[in-house]
Amino acid sequence: MSSVAQKKGFGATLWDWLTTVDHKKIGILYFLGGGFFFVVGGIEAMLIRWQLHIPNNDFVSAGLFNDLITMHGTTMIFLAAMPILFGFMNAIMPLQIGARDVAFPFLNSLGFWMFFFGGLFLNISWLYGEVPDAGWTSYASLSLASQGHGVDFYAIGLQIAGGGTLIAGINFLVTIINMRAPGMTYMRMPLFTWTTFVASAMILFAFPPLTIGLFFLTFDRMFGGNFFNHEMGGNTIIWEHIFWIFGHPEVYILILPAFGIFSEIFSVFSRKRLFGYPSMVFATVLIGFLGFMVWAHHMFTVGLGPTANAIFAVATMAIAVPTGVKIFNWLLTMWGGSIKVTTPMLYALGFIPSFTMGGVTGVMQGAAPLDYQLHDSYFIVAHFHYVIVGGVVLAILAATHYWWPKMFGTMLNETLGKVTFWFFFIGFHMTFLIQHWLGFWGMPRRVWTYMDGQGWNLANLISTVGAFFMAVGVIVLVINAIITSVKNVKVSNDPWGDGRTLEWAIESPPVYYNFAATPLVRGLDTVWIEKKEGNESGLTPSEPVKDIHMPNGSIIPLLMAFGLFIAGFGAMFRTEESWGLPLLIFGLLWTFVSMAARSLQDDTGYYVKKEEILRDLKRKGGQN
Repeated sequence: MSSVAQKKGFGATLWDWLTTVDHKKIGILYFLGGGFFFVVGGIEAMLIRWQLHIPNNDFVSAGLFNDLITMHGTTMIFLAAMPILFGFMNAIMPLQIGARDVAFPFLNSLGFWMFFFGGLFLNISWLYGEVPDAGWTSYASLSLASQGHGVDFYAIGLQIAGGGTLIAGINFLVTIINMRAPGMTYMRMPLFTWTTFVASAMILFAFPPLTIGLFFLTFDRMFGGNFFNHEMGGNTIIWEHIFWIFGHPEVYILILPAFGIFSEIFSVFSRKRLFGYPSMVFATVLIGFLGFMVWAHHMFTVGLGPTANAIFAVATMAIAVPTGVKIFNWLLTMWGGSIKVTTPMLYALGFIPSFTMGGVTGVMQGAAPLDYQLHDSYFIVAHFHYVIVGGVVLAILAATHYWWPKMFGTMLNETLGKVTFWFFFIGFHMTFLIQHWLGFWGMPRRVWTYMDGQGWNLANLISTVGAFFMAVGVIVLVINAIITSVKNVKVSNDPWGDGRTLEWAIESPPVYYNFAATPLVRGLDTVWIEKKEGNESGLTPSEPVKDIHMPNGSIIPLLMAFGLFIAGFGAMFRTEESWGLPLLIFGLLWTFVSMAARSLQDDTGYYVKKEEILRDLKRKGGQN
């Protein structure tokens, strides 16, 4: 297997991608899979906004509207934002720490395929005609009463996808703890690696409650479990606790990698070391810790009592402090810097006011009496989207432009990138800023239409026009990606010119073994240090070039995930169709046989010979 590009047929290329355990290719698969679901969720959002652009609209029915809002929220959180971030974590984090791959390449592949088949399972509900309709939170009273198999698609699909997420989180944790290059202490790690580390630790503690909750919900609906049925001694409110013990840390699982992305971008395009690096690290850890102490602020109207409400109100306000520390550090990084306004930097500049606005409205809702008034109004919709779109989605778009050359070896067009930014940014504020006022004016969320003469008409029209602006921005980005891929103009190791971290010292895209020799890390922003001292390659090897051990690809992760996908259908139809129970047994057997095949397989990987590595170095004209 040579790193020199070889022409392969379509079948061989497809097989290579289906069996890959290379973290860079799995990163691209996450990026493409998450991007597909992002478009699906975006189309659902456009249909929602079109339904609401005028009063008394009958574009969709009330039932279909419930399907749309449920699937939009579920798709965007679980199948778009998170997997795309996982794509960047996979593609970039091992490079930043000087590793050859993640700790468990096979599990990395399994995590992706579980996400993919879980997302597919959930969205097949559209084709079947029974779609989840109990909201993205699927509160137990609604989800238990929901007719048909819609909520079953939700519960089983998210269990499969969530298992993949948990696997990925554990993998990233082990990788960062054990596989850092010599000299890379924790306090020399890039901020993106730090945020990946803390977000992965949060996944480790946040996803098991979700898995248990979905397991209970599945048993309630399919086997009469009565965990949440209060008429049979269950407790409906327990679902809310279980969901939000996962759900609020999930917001920080999404936003922390976004913070890491912007930390890299501010530093590179201000040509300055990140201001207050230690305080940024401690703020990241503190956010991770406090993220588990605020979940019941989603439940101020449930009736937990003034003591519980007060405790969670204080915790909610406390978590704003480390976030504020980060905002000021980013501003001070730019202060006195030599700022270059590239497309990624535009997103970073737009992020600070946008996310700050979302944070301020979050603190407002942290006051329980005010939250009681704002609860279930469009103010909540506006706040949530200011945090997720103004934070996470802007970061995803910034990272797409920033790391595209490293992932694909080509450069997105800067002019088209700026067109995307302005359409998306203006459209975002048009869509959601006005919704704060809609909330104050009394418009409830999750309503499929509204009567004329309530003062909401113009605001809803503005919001819908803004959504179309955002859609235009995304379409321009897709066109940009297609044009760039067709032109296929290759770029240098560090196309931005001011890269500070290890990924910018190697080829774009990197060879499959990443580094010819494991690098020596001499400080924070190690590539910047090397270049400043005259080492143009940006790398000092910590060892001589020698044979490199690499893992073999495997089709087994795909087969294991596919078995769970089949078993999900069998579980849903086990009592209704004659083929249901046999399909459930077959799917589980398929998965267990695949696991056994993996256990019995004596796969020790292969070695990349020193001669080939030296040949690659000679071809590139120096040290990578």
